Amino acid sequence: MLETQVFNATNKPTELEKGKIINFLHHHLEEYGDPKDDISNCLAYALKERVSFGGFVVVTTEGDEILGAVIVNKTGMNGYIPENILVYIATHHAHRGKGIGKTLMQKTISLASGDIALHVEKDNPAIKLYEKYGFTTPYLEMRYKRS
Repeated sequence: MLETQVFNATNKPTELEKGKIINFLHHHLEEYGDPKDDISNCLAYALKERVSFGGFVVVTTEGDEILGAVIVNKTGMNGYIPENILVYIATHHAHRGKGIGKTLMQKTISLASGDIALHVEKDNPAIKLYEKYGFTTPYLEMRYKRS
């Protein structure tokens, strides 16, 4: 039976659960993922374990196995920049196409106060899921990276 848990600054996962979430996202984001340290920092931001505006984490499990996870960070802004940024969302590769991503997205939208931004690579097949829930691409993002 699928279960969904929500973690935030007042309902934090254990250290073991945090490790499982980080490992799950690192593995199942596949080519669209980031290093574990980046995922860990994002998780710490959402849980207010460092100076931040906070956020939340949604995890769908079956027994002890994570089947999907989302991390949302609050931006501290509104209007000109959305109040939330959906940083990571992933579904277990062996369980894709079973509605887990849909459930995660619905829960995320219901929990977020205000608008939600997300970054997605143009070739990511999950774009169709995001568009289904009303995400649009009104802007192109440009980044300057200090070397």
